[in-house]
Amino acid sequence: MISKKSKIYVAGHNGLVGSSIVRVLKKNGYKNILYTNKKKLDLTDQKKVFKYLKKNKPKFIFIAAAKVGGILSNQKYKADFIYSNLSIQTNLINSAFLCGIKNLIFLGSSCVYPRNCKQPIKESYLLNGKLEKTNDAYAIAKIAGIKMCESYNEQYGTNFKCLMPTNTFGPNDKYDDLNSHFFPALIKKIHKIKLNNENNLILWGNGLARREVIYVDDIAEACVFFMNKKLSENVINIGTGVDYTIKEYANIMLSVICPNKKIKIKFDSSKPNGTPRKVMDISLAKKYGWKAKSKLKDSILNTYKSYLKEIVNEKSKTK
Repeated sequence: MISKKSKIYVAGHNGLVGSSIVRVLKKNGYKNILYTNKKKLDLTDQKKVFKYLKKNKPKFIFIAAAKVGGILSNQKYKADFIYSNLSIQTNLINSAFLCGIKNLIFLGSSCVYPRNCKQPIKESYLLNGKLEKTNDAYAIAKIAGIKMCESYNEQYGTNFKCLMPTNTFGPNDKYDDLNSHFFPALIKKIHKIKLNNENNLILWGNGLARREVIYVDDIAEACVFFMNKKLSENVINIGTGVDYTIKEYANIMLSVICPNKKIKIKFDSSKPNGTPRKVMDISLAKKYGWKAKSKLKDSILNTYKSYLKEIVNEKSKTK
């Protein structure tokens, strides 16, 4: 169990999930939180990671650090994705073990599951089929992290847990064209339409691919919840258990961001759809007493407000 005075290290505290974990920890009264930026600690450097953990000796570690991106960057920079993610997680997991740190949560992704596996996706479907080619390098790195945690638990009796979140969105997301996922990319596109008083929204593919999304604060709450739980399983899915088509998400976002404007949705069939459908079976998480609490429209509005603040901050930096 994490006490309010426990020393907790959050790797990746500037990212979407990591920053939310820090927010949730602080909100719940945890005060002894460690984090450091990339300039001070390069997580791909094995010696530096070991030295940092040995010196600071946190009792609990949340691994939210990762190289992430959308379909375009995952296809274009496969070598970077597999190298960076393997390095980051390997250094943190092995150094934690060497420093006697037994409590760790490793955050994976729903993309670790086979492209065409049965829906909803159960944890047992891992490694039962071919991966989606557009992000297989990233997925293989994350699978290696899962297997590493499982192996250390079996051989050394550690308490390393793996949470597999579905598509995550919220404040502090990535909105650049190369690295953004579909949800922040949609927010950015719709904002531009609103700003420029346009009437058309162009979506990649045919808009029929189905996705499940979850608000980032729900993921952070799950991380703290499961760190405080004794688990029989190594891998647990974290999601809402509900999915919509990309087109349906676009219509929901338009109703939140441009409520009084008629926008026509068009499709660019030259662009990929990605995996046809991804929705998680979250019955295991529910069995332990956890479920997502956020409402979709409220979460979209909070995320959009955060995006507007980020635009203002970016403009002020360039002045």
